[in-house]
Amino acid sequence: MNFDADAPIFVISVAAELAEMHPQTLRQYDRMGIVTPQRSPGRSRRYSRRDVDALRTVQRLSQEGVSLEGIRRVMLLENQVRALQSRVTELSAELARARAGGSFDPSRVFAAGMAGDVVSLARGQRPRPRSQAVVLWRGLAR
Repeated sequence: MNFDADAPIFVISVAAELAEMHPQTLRQYDRMGIVTPQRSPGRSRRYSRRDVDALRTVQRLSQEGVSLEGIRRVMLLENQVRALQSRVTELSAELARARAGGSFDPSRVFAAGMAGDVVSLARGQRPRPRSQAVVLWRGLAR
């Protein structure tokens, strides 16, 4: 049986017991944005298995002497790393599909303008000087 680690299934009392914390501590962490559970339609907190694991991490870091602000920053960075890893996986799959479908052109160049827009250029083509684009990525050779 597969268990979805992100399924919001634990009420606060159960999550507190699993994390070996007081429910009030979980409320404080939620207010501070350290571990933010999902909410049920009735607005009560619902914790996932991943949330409980995060609470245990918070407890471990706290016992090691890390401040709550430091813990909040660590958790934020861990979430960003997880999101970026997921994005890399998506882009890798997209690249593999493009290569398999024959639509991958390793000679294409992508540039970014001052406004953050992305421009695709043909091989040997330069971005217009007024756009002041910067070359960001060149297609990888097969």
